[in-house]
Parts: sequence; structure tokens; C-alpha cells
Amino acid sequence: MNTLKVQQDSYKNTESWTDDLPVCKLSGMGFSTNQIYREDGHPQEDHPYEDTSSHFQFNDHFCLYTVFDGHEGKKCADFCSQRLTAELYFNQIDEKETDEEVIEIIKQAFITVERGYMDALNDLLALRMSLQCDIPEGLSCYEAYQKMPDLMEQIKRINVDLAAGTAAAVALICKNKLYVANVGNCRVLLCQTDSNNVLKVVQLSVDHDLKNEDETLRLSQIGIKPHVIRSCSRLGNQDNTRCLGNYLIKGGYKEFEDLAMATQEPVISEPDIHGGILLDDSCRFLLLMTAGLYKCVEEAIGSDQVNKYIAQWVVEQFREQATLTGVAQAVVDKVVRLHHDWYMSNSCNNSCTPKREDITLVLRNFNFPMPNALKSPTKPSVQFNSVVVMKEIGESSSNLSLHTLTNASSASSDSKANREEVLGPDQRIPGYVDYGFFYENFNRRLKSGQLPDCLL
Repeated sequence: MNTLKVQQDSYKNTESWTDDLPVCKLSGMGFSTNQIYREDGHPQEDHPYEDTSSHFQFNDHFCLYTVFDGHEGKKCADFCSQRLTAELYFNQIDEKETDEEVIEIIKQAFITVERGYMDALNDLLALRMSLQCDIPEGLSCYEAYQKMPDLMEQIKRINVDLAAGTAAAVALICKNKLYVANVGNCRVLLCQTDSNNVLKVVQLSVDHDLKNEDETLRLSQIGIKPHVIRSCSRLGNQDNTRCLGNYLIKGGYKEFEDLAMATQEPVISEPDIHGGILLDDSCRFLLLMTAGLYKCVEEAIGSDQVNKYIAQWVVEQFREQATLTGVAQAVVDKVVRLHHDWYMSNSCNNSCTPKREDITLVLRNFNFPMPNALKSPTKPSVQFNSVVVMKEIGESSSNLSLHTLTNASSASSDSKANREEVLGPDQRIPGYVDYGFFYENFNRRLKSGQLPDCLL
């Protein structure tokens, strides 16, 4: 039991070396913890928050954005987030000349992270094997629970730790090119405008689940019967066909009845990688999200055009919010309210899920305007040349129509004129607090010797 506790304590959150990495000022993050919907309206989490994310800018031409959607705890998501950042940061990826070189480094980073996480489980696996050797041969699980419940509970807790895994999506910007990699069902969207100023939403990630025909074909080729795949909503103990971690579904897949006939590991960690995509003036913003965001929209709206709706809400919040974190958080809050209202209005329907999962959204702005953006005293965090107004969107259209106003430059010049009016002859803002009364009394008391010693 003490050994098990040491293993569990080793995964507790501690300060990370990534805490000191520079955050990208052109990005923001929004999140919401999972929630069980109760009739009395009081919030209640189903489990601790399991997502993690990052948005770093290492130098002027090297940025990294990630989201990790953990399951069975956050330890795998935390481990992979920190290790993957290290693999990409210390491999001098920004010095590579070709797309092939960059893609190979990203691919190898996923392989190294997976191997490192599995190696970290060796002591836990050894402990489980030791405990299993104490179970008399021939006993079923039910009989073992009856005769030695404490031992079986220890094995159960170890299995939960071994089942910890994570989906992941990574977006890397290197020398003005975008590279995207993912395993599982985290999603990456790039929003671009065409020559008609219509905003198009392009999904750069691949949803690795049982709805993906390429994934079901891969599974059938390694021995899993098609009718088994069609009848399953999950693969073993998880929804995704690819992930990082989760030893039980990888090294221990033979223990699952539906997967035992597979000739190799059915759930893999190999990412889908796309890039490099040139980031030109048509690229407006980038979104990375965990599955909780778009699945809530799917349930609440009942549409498969969730990418369109999410991008539309981001555009709306660009017009409203003052910061990029404000934009991302406002979109998350809108999705949370939408899903909660949908459930409350359909709670009599037993098919409605009475909860939602964790939600994380990372936003990277390229050149989408923010009319209400907060300006830094030294350098603006967001630059733009025009004001964009969104038109109505037809249900049959998957694009967002945008109209560019032409009075942005005049508004800018009016603002400059207003600033010049308040400046004094020395190009400074005139003082607006009169300290004359204070100094008059200070000098009077100084001459009379009535000032306290601390002011002398």
C-alpha cells in the first residue's frame, strides 16, 4: 500500500519548467470544468479538471500551441504536455529548412513522449504483477473480491492509473508556416478569408474515433471484425482510436474480449500531421479545442456544422471583447450556457446526457481586427488595418460572410488628433491634480519644526 501511495504521489501536480516559458501575446485561452446537471441547480463536478493547454512564443518565428484532453485523471496529459514541449523546444526545430524535416521532428516527438510515459509506468506494472501473484490460482474476480477485498481494491486503483491517457492537438508556427499534429479527437480549425472576403473554416486535424472510416478500416486489417466495430461505441475502455498513454488499451489490449483477436495494438499513438501551411494575409485566426467544446455544440444544436458555429461565435466575440483571452472565454461560456439550456429544456428525454465534459479552447489571432482591444502603453498586442462586420449566415452556407469597412484609417487619424489636443507644449499630458495646498502646509510645518521625524 505504501508503494502504491508513492506511485500516486509522484504524479501530483508540481511546478513545471514550462511555467517560465514566454506566453504568446497574440493568443488567449478559455476553459470550463465538467459539470453534472442537478435538479436543484447547484454546480457539481463529475471529476477533477483533466485538460491542459499551452500557448508559447519561443522567438519571433517559433510559436507552439497545444491542447491535451486527459482521461482517467490528468497525470498523462500533464506528462505529455511538458515532455512534448521539451522535445519540440530543444530540437532546434526553427533551424530546419524543409517541411519534411519539421514534420519528422514532430512525429519523433510523439513517439518519444509515448515511450517516456510508458517507461514511467514500469514500477506501477511491477507492483500490479506482485499483487496479482498473491491471488490463488483458479479464483474468479468475484471470488477474489470476496476473499481478499483490500488486495483487489489496490489492483483496481493501479488499473485506473494504467488506463490514464490523453488526446492531443499541437499547432506549431515556424518561419511563418503552420504545422498541425493530433491524436484522438481534439480539433484544430484554421479560419481564412478568400478573395471575396468570405471567411472559410478549415479543419486541419483528424478525429480518430469509430466514426472515421479510415480508422475502422485500419482496425479491420489487424483482425478486429467489422461487425464488432459497428456495434461498439467505444474501443475497449475509451472513445478514441488513437491516444497517448493508456497502457491498458495498448500493452493490455488482449484482456478486452472485443480486442483480443487483434494482431497488434489497436489503439496507437501515431499522429496525423499536416503542414507547412503558409500563413499569408488570408489567415485570420486559429482554434485548438478539446472534444468537450464541439460535442456540446453538436448535442445542443443537433447539427454537424459545429465548426461553422464555433467560428461564427469567435467572430462575434472579436467585436465585443477587449482581450484574446476574453474572446476565448466568452465563446466557452456561450457553449456552456447553450448546452445547459438545451439539457434543461429536454431533461424529460432519457437520451439526454445529464452532464458535460471539460472544455478548453486556445485561440491564436493572426490579423483579425479587435475594435475594442486593450492597448499596451508600449506596444499594441493586436494590430489591424480594418474593421470587419459580420453579415447574417444562411443555414445552407458553411462560410461566414464578412464585410470590410473603409473608414478605419479615418477613425485612426481622428483618434490621433484627439490625443494631440490633450498634450501640452512639452508633449506631456498636463497635470490634473493640484498639490499646491500640500506643499504650502509641508513647508510651513518644516519651518516651524512640526514635521515628524520619519518625514525629515
